Amino acid sequence: MKLFSSLSSFCSYDIFYVVIFVEHYNVKFKKKFGQNFLKRRAVVERIVSTCPINKNDLVIEVGPGGAILTRELAKRALVVLAYEVDFDLKEELAQKLEGFSNVVVLFQDFLDSNISEDVASFSYQNLYFVSNVPYYITTPIIMKLIDSQLNFKKICMMVQKEVGIRFCAKPGSREYGSISVFLSYFYDVKKEFSVSRKEFVPEPNVDSVVISFTKKEKLLPLKDQKLFFQLVKDSFQFKRKNIRNNLKKYDLDIILSVLRQYGFDLTVRAEQLSVEIFVELANALVL
Repeated sequence: MKLFSSLSSFCSYDIFYVVIFVEHYNVKFKKKFGQNFLKRRAVVERIVSTCPINKNDLVIEVGPGGAILTRELAKRALVVLAYEVDFDLKEELAQKLEGFSNVVVLFQDFLDSNISEDVASFSYQNLYFVSNVPYYITTPIIMKLIDSQLNFKKICMMVQKEVGIRFCAKPGSREYGSISVFLSYFYDVKKEFSVSRKEFVPEPNVDSVVISFTKKEKLLPLKDQKLFFQLVKDSFQFKRKNIRNNLKKYDLDIILSVLRQYGFDLTVRAEQLSVEIFVELANALVL
């Protein structure tokens, strides 16, 4: 009798409540802009925690959407510079960002923006890129960040799971491709954590992953960066073909001499070659 009495007392008075914050949006979601907004603050806080942002830092965000991530960034940063292509979100963003004077929203296409000029008007210590990026322009965004030559302390972005796997892929894996080589030349790429499709509204058809990119302190010396990019791209042009077939327009004798140093010949496929080998190939081809 005492046992049941104790249990009854526990159930009546010692209940712990877990409050889960869920964001609500008063917007019409547009598929053409890849709009899938995060809805839980816990996921957003985990994304932001991947970067040691402080009150002296500037953060760039692409696609603030309903501002759930923007607000969390603004709590930590000096300034959040957000690019939004959907003009219809002005009212929603104004409402959700009320009180956050350190957020600057530019209603323009990030891919058409001169981000070097945009950040030049701010004084800051470190520069970060943190974003739940529109998945249909993930790779163009990455390449724009690289081409900008801005000194990002760290880049952290949520991407489609399959794309994230390619970003992190190592030589010899099926997912390893030209983007894997490009990124590994400039950055140490790390998978931070996975995010279920159920964390978004509307719910997409794919799961996601948060990837971070930390700039390498010392890059491998390249004689011609443009040639390196083109060589890598051509090497993976037809993934089922070998280097001899994909690089016919290059000096195959020079390529063979480099490959032999690593125990390969012209029958090797690009997916077997590390970034170091591609760098050496590109440098050897510079006359």
